[in-house]
Amino acid sequence: MQEKETSKEEVVENIEETEIEESAESSEENSEEGDELTKIQDELAESKDKYLRLYSEFENFRRRTAKEKLDLVQTANLDLMEALIPIVDDFERAEKSFNDKESDIKAVKEGVDLISAKFRKVLEQKGLTEMKSEIGMDFDPDFHEAITQIPAPKKKLVGKVVDIIEKGYMLKEKVVRYAKVVTGN
Repeated sequence: MQEKETSKEEVVENIEETEIEESAESSEENSEEGDELTKIQDELAESKDKYLRLYSEFENFRRRTAKEKLDLVQTANLDLMEALIPIVDDFERAEKSFNDKESDIKAVKEGVDLISAKFRKVLEQKGLTEMKSEIGMDFDPDFHEAITQIPAPKKKLVGKVVDIIEKGYMLKEKVVRYAKVVTGN
């Protein structure tokens, strides 16, 4: 019986050792899984933090550019207006000279011509140029607007500009106003 008891004790010890070994293995697996889980959670927290910072940075950029754009639109013509104010002053002086009975028509005409030249110079400095349109040139829909068509006085004027009603203007390379023309058919 003693052998049986010893065997029972050995069996119980073997079972306990096996359970201890299994629990050690299980705890090693659990600690490895826990380490991986902790690592993944840390990476997720770091990614969330990066995302929030990037999103905040983008929102600040968007607000800043919207504000700059609004400021630019509101003050876009500031330099043009500053350049035109002296011309307005000149026109006011010319109007006052019209009221003087002693004013000489020739002097007033010279004054208005000077103001007109000054005005055109300011516009040219700001990039506005007069479009070249001449009678007899080919009609170009990129630069001309046909107001009407009339029978061509000469055969060579068919499909060409016969008369210029209003001049066209360009700002740098962009058409501001198309030249209004009459074409021959």
